[in-house]
Amino acid sequence: MSQKIQLEDKEYEIEYLSDQAKATLTLLRFATIRLQDTINMKALLQRAKNSYAESLKQEVLSSKAGFLIKED
Repeated sequence: MSQKIQLEDKEYEIEYLSDQAKATLTLLRFATIRLQDTINMKALLQRAKNSYAESLKQEVLSSKAGFLIKED
């Protein structure tokens, strides 16, 4: 079974694409993967940022209160 791609409601068999079209398809796949990696990295960094902000908040509140305040 040959691989196919779909463009605007039409399917094309990859093996029959020109060399230039195959090269462009490779670049499209690379860009798609990198974009998803970037989205995943953004989510990871946002979660880390939120965690650091919460830790800082707890540290500031603890130093003002004189004892560790921890929410569970």
